[in-house]
Amino acid sequence: MKLRLWSWNVNGLRAVLKKDFINIIQESDLDIIGLQETKLQAHQIPDQMQELDEYYIYWSHALRKGYSGTALLSRIKPLSFEDSFGVEEFDTEGRINIAEYEDFIFFNIYFPNGQQGGERLDYKLRFYDKALEIMQEKRKTGKMILVAGDYNTAHKEIDLAHPKANENTSGFLPIERAWLDKIVDLGWVDTFRDFDSSAEQYSWWSYRTYARERNTGWRIDYFFVDKEHRNQITNAGIRQDVMGSDHCPVFVEITLP
Repeated sequence: MKLRLWSWNVNGLRAVLKKDFINIIQESDLDIIGLQETKLQAHQIPDQMQELDEYYIYWSHALRKGYSGTALLSRIKPLSFEDSFGVEEFDTEGRINIAEYEDFIFFNIYFPNGQQGGERLDYKLRFYDKALEIMQEKRKTGKMILVAGDYNTAHKEIDLAHPKANENTSGFLPIERAWLDKIVDLGWVDTFRDFDSSAEQYSWWSYRTYARERNTGWRIDYFFVDKEHRNQITNAGIRQDVMGSDHCPVFVEITLP
């Protein structure tokens, strides 16, 4: 069986629905889509989403209105779905989807932004560590583990347009990048870099200064897979042609036994 999966920070689902979102999803023929930053409460889910009736849809909402939020759209019904890490400080912002299927487990995560440092940077790093703990625990199942989402950190200098200018900016701080080094050292594979080593491959652009038009961006959206199953990833990439958000979708194609 072959499956096509997307991860996309839509920066407001209601906003992107006005920008051809339904047609984009339907025409792309996707099996699973993880959305981040939906910015919805449960009572605000747009009726338009009913047009995607071929998908089971699971939501996680932040307590704070108009903030964060994630959603999982899946043509295959998961065996189970979780929207928490079991830690209150991480479970109130709607950042977590974990869906278990027969042959794999899919994480759709909207990792925190470290902002200007201080408490939110500390929060981000604690969230990272808890995510890794759960990733490693799920890995013990022997199933393929896919961890998709907006990680809010560019890993290497090649992954942003101006690395030197951003050395002291959250999203490219050494302490944030070190966590990505750590997961790689533990055997998690950046699927995109397995297929493409080229520069200027970005997934997010600031709305300011026409950054997307100039391709002055950051690659902060990823699919990581456990190294034991990397051979089941048949393709990975970035859909820079898909508009509607300040992020574009990233994708993998997988083959299941």
